Amino acid sequence: MSMPAAAWAKSSDRNQPIFLDSDRQEGVMDGNSTNVWTGNVTLKQGSLDISAQRAELTQRDGDPSKTVFTGSPVKLRQQLDDGTWMDATANRIEYDMASETIILIGNYTVKSPRGSNSGQRMVYNTKTGSMQSGGDGTRVRTVIQPKSGNAAKKPEAGK
Repeated sequence: MSMPAAAWAKSSDRNQPIFLDSDRQEGVMDGNSTNVWTGNVTLKQGSLDISAQRAELTQRDGDPSKTVFTGSPVKLRQQLDDGTWMDATANRIEYDMASETIILIGNYTVKSPRGSNSGQRMVYNTKTGSMQSGGDGTRVRTVIQPKSGNAAKKPEAGK
């Protein structure tokens, strides 16, 4: 099935610098380390914009390898390659840079012009476009919008 936000992540965003702003930061930005940002955290990388209460960045050999965002909720907005925007919220968002996998955990919702998907857990592979939701005993809700101009016309009242 095609995900409503099927081509997450503007592909050029990966090659942009990461800007993190927060009330506080702790850690060492070198080697194998973990850094923590707290309080009104914002991350910007190209069109990607994430806001959270806490961000944790793990580095391996000096390169970012995993980020974990938490908050009430974490908000993510990103332009897709086709120029449209995708918005997502979740209690926790994890991004594994090595596998290019994003995991939305806890009351997540993903919305794009093509539709929406919501539930408790979604795993999305940004390289392949593959997504998996549910499977944990909870329900998943997907809404797929018709392509522009193909929506069925509602009958007029009294006809």
